[in-house]
Amino acid sequence: MGASDAGGSSGGDGRHDAALPVIDVSPLTGAGSAGEVAGQVSADQAAVARQIQEACRDYGFFYVTGHGVPAALMSDLAAASAEFFALPAADKMEIAMAHGGRAWRGYFPVGGELTSGRPDLKEGLYFGTELPADDPRVVAGLPLHGANLFPRRVPAMRQLVLSYLDAMTGLGQAVLAGVALSLGLDGGYFAAGYTAEPTILFRIFHYPASPPGTADWGVGEHTDYGLITVLAQDDSGGLQVATADGWIDAPPIPGTFVCNIGDMLDKLTGGWYRSTPHRVRNLSGHGRFSFPFFLDPGFAAEVPPLPDLASVGDDGRPRWDGADLRAFTGSYGDYLLGKVSKVFPQLRRDVLT
Repeated sequence: MGASDAGGSSGGDGRHDAALPVIDVSPLTGAGSAGEVAGQVSADQAAVARQIQEACRDYGFFYVTGHGVPAALMSDLAAASAEFFALPAADKMEIAMAHGGRAWRGYFPVGGELTSGRPDLKEGLYFGTELPADDPRVVAGLPLHGANLFPRRVPAMRQLVLSYLDAMTGLGQAVLAGVALSLGLDGGYFAAGYTAEPTILFRIFHYPASPPGTADWGVGEHTDYGLITVLAQDDSGGLQVATADGWIDAPPIPGTFVCNIGDMLDKLTGGWYRSTPHRVRNLSGHGRFSFPFFLDPGFAAEVPPLPDLASVGDDGRPRWDGADLRAFTGSYGDYLLGKVSKVFPQLRRDVLT
């Protein structure tokens, strides 16, 4: 993974420089930091918050170091993932998403996920918060809630995924504390409200190599739906980010994760922070693995504009897709289901009807 392995350059038509800022978030993740960001802010935390604000205003993307996620956990998860995707198709389809029911978890094959109506050149695994059958949300039949599906042929993956979910939830909450500080809010603003019971989504994607000169994208231009995404990527490259100067590469940098903001943070800030389009084309000549972790508002949470500074200053730039996020009303779950049902049309048929 990019968080532990050597870096590489990405293909496509983006530039081959790592122009995105790199931010050391250890003041937010170290011992005692949770109490500090919820109360008195240290000088180091304030400095991190300023860097996050600048990155969110300029790019909507940044790398994070000082995250504290064990390298061994990441490398073990990468190895288990490679083992799974090397299995015969029949073994992978044992945990196809059709078997996940309303929880909508499990495996999908290449072409099984759509972006803007076009099949992606990738296969993947969907995971989320592991919930028992007697959890009230499961009993109520709430979509996207329930138990995960784990592969019989790769037994180590279960504990690795659950450990990774715990580690990344902690990191995501720490980064959100920095985001809150960057908006002039208390560091515990999100953890005490929107992400007190967050919607956690985790994906493991395998991108087959795209033929040179192909028009096929591993995943086409899109923005993420929620608050923040924290991404580990291997050394293949291929991630590109839209900027005011055009598309740039976001190559893997050893010891880092890539972090980006999503549509709900765009909506909460009234457009002061913008969710940024990005895409992937794997021209490495071999398979590419990526591990996006999404920390989003609670499923039932309403998402009105934030107070004070955070609600000020839409700069008038139109979104990449022409949408006006401020026009959306309802819960985050409503928004998420509307988006996911476009990625997987069968979700609307099998789960939402």
